[in-house]
Amino acid sequence: MDIITLEELKILLARQQGFCVSLFMPTHRRGRETEQDPIRFKNLLRQAEEHLQNKGLRSPEVREMLKPAQRLLHDQAFWRHQSNGLAVFVSSEGCQRYRLPLLFEELVVITDRFHLKPILPLFTGDGHFYILALSQKQVRLLEGTRYTVDEIDLEGMSSSMAEVLQYERLEKQLQFHTGTSAGGGERAAMFHGHDPSDENKGRILQWFHRLDNKLSNVLAGEQSPLVLAGVEHLFSPYKEANTYPCLLEDGIPGNPDELNLEELHTKAWPLVHSTFMETVEEAAARYRQLAGTGQTTTDVKEAVLAAHHGRVDILFVAVGIQIWGDFDPSKNTVHVHQESDPVDKDLLDLAAIQSILNGGTVYAVEPEKMPVHAPLAAVFRY
Repeated sequence: MDIITLEELKILLARQQGFCVSLFMPTHRRGRETEQDPIRFKNLLRQAEEHLQNKGLRSPEVREMLKPAQRLLHDQAFWRHQSNGLAVFVSSEGCQRYRLPLLFEELVVITDRFHLKPILPLFTGDGHFYILALSQKQVRLLEGTRYTVDEIDLEGMSSSMAEVLQYERLEKQLQFHTGTSAGGGERAAMFHGHDPSDENKGRILQWFHRLDNKLSNVLAGEQSPLVLAGVEHLFSPYKEANTYPCLLEDGIPGNPDELNLEELHTKAWPLVHSTFMETVEEAAARYRQLAGTGQTTTDVKEAVLAAHHGRVDILFVAVGIQIWGDFDPSKNTVHVHQESDPVDKDLLDLAAIQSILNGGTVYAVEPEKMPVHAPLAAVFRY
């Protein structure tokens, strides 16, 4: 699985030269359906080719533009390692592809900017989270949404605490046992009894500082909750080393090596869901408290301009609703159109992205859960 950082989101949002092709499709992790994924992607590329030709590009120009995406069709390793959804962004300046834990519908969008709305759940404050699973054998960082979970490759980071800290010295001083799991077979060693000695605690803390330094780069700018999973005596030293501001107090106790991704997701979701609900209610209460003071708005034009200038602190947008129009940052003007023009943008999508890039918090909620009867509601910083 891949991760999209805020910096990459800024690059994708920046105006490109010529047409921008955005491709989205569901993918599969295992089973015979994985063999159909490159075929589906080939069909999307064929649609993109037809659309570009209809927009006036000559066939050689279209083939040259789509060549980097076409190469993916022959990358067997790429198709063997997929997540729930694939997003591919192509322009004359290059091609970026992301395997993401999101359930996309097949979609081809070609305008003068990349279409980013389908990936917004990764950046909103109401359903995206991380799990850090710690054990003596490995460290796993998982990225989850309400319905999906996937593992992030911690490139350049040893996954074995035992390897880095010569953990066998600790093993000799800890009581542990090997039992039999419910499904049969030998179960990984489980620590119990006394906590590690002061010397070993220091070694563990040293390792956690190194891990936290790595995660600081991976999660830079993120505001999504992080759930810790591991044997309980590791919780305290990790929290001491941690600098990520959104680590939850409650974690998942036990040996995470005995749980697969879906089981870790099942245990983590109740913890993050309660946090999400509390945060959403607090944000809605703040909107209602400030309504009528000039520090809030439901006007789409005002919200888009405020988001662009970094004034939006909290933004609610209703999912499943689009408001089409155009925004010209050079003239600081927003126009709402009753009918969609080929170069129009979804202004709700634009307001959300600009708010995220400028450090605001966005909640994408069902229309009936909006704090006010409107497709958009914003709270200003000033």
